[in-house]
Amino acid sequence: MEAEEQFKQLDLSNAFLFSLAFSDPEACALVLQVILQKPVYKVMVQPEKSILYSKEFRSVRLDVYARDSMEAEYDLEMQNEDQGNLPLRSRFYQAEMDAAALKPGEDFKRLRPSYVIFICAFDPFGEGYYRYTFENRCLETGKPLGDGTCKIFLNTRGTRPEGVPKELIHFLQYLENSTDEFVQSTQDETVAKLHKRVTWLKEDRRWEAKYMTFEEMLQRKMDDGLRQGIQKGIQEGLQKGIAKGITEGIALTKRVLRLNAQGMSAAEISAQCGISQAEVADILNMNE
Repeated sequence: MEAEEQFKQLDLSNAFLFSLAFSDPEACALVLQVILQKPVYKVMVQPEKSILYSKEFRSVRLDVYARDSMEAEYDLEMQNEDQGNLPLRSRFYQAEMDAAALKPGEDFKRLRPSYVIFICAFDPFGEGYYRYTFENRCLETGKPLGDGTCKIFLNTRGTRPEGVPKELIHFLQYLENSTDEFVQSTQDETVAKLHKRVTWLKEDRRWEAKYMTFEEMLQRKMDDGLRQGIQKGIQEGLQKGIAKGITEGIALTKRVLRLNAQGMSAAEISAQCGISQAEVADILNMNE
């Protein structure tokens, strides 16, 4: 299938389209309201937000980071594969968001509510629920800790609708069936609004071209053995294990290509990925 046709047939669960769609503040606020079932106002969005303190420590990349007018923080993650580490990842992501929220000397009272939300194309806990919500509570009394943190895991393939609003179920189903036919069948106003943006993005030749460029560059990387990215991964893999190193090299290269396709400069990509501009250039120059 041609890349042009692939782009038009993408579902919203695709990482490229997901990040692109929810980089729009209105769309991001709309889906947060559906998930949380409360108003969310004046959202500021940063797709592909990286938090990096030092090269000596692991950085974190948030698919879609948002902050509203009340300064509550949100991390939206689309997860298509079950790597068995979501509870620990959610812990790390929330900790990194909190650490980045305060400047030296600021009072802990300035910490605002924060939500880490994983949207999964699988059931992360195997219980059939569409939504799993976790907050810190006292085991003895059941009272909430009141630390303002919340972790939510959504399941696009849930089977137990009890206690879940229909608009959330429709949204989760829409992620893997982003078609005109599905939207018409639900008659859901929220899904219709999201679909309008997704359709606009798919019809915009600029984004189609960027996606095609991304796919073509990625294919060349695969054909060439992902030379620079894989080499970096292999070098690290000599210490960590070759398989893991190659996986990391592929992931790094894919990310650089995706950010480049979305129009980011080498400096911005460098900051996002935690690598030098020279390394960014090496990866991109393989396609010239």
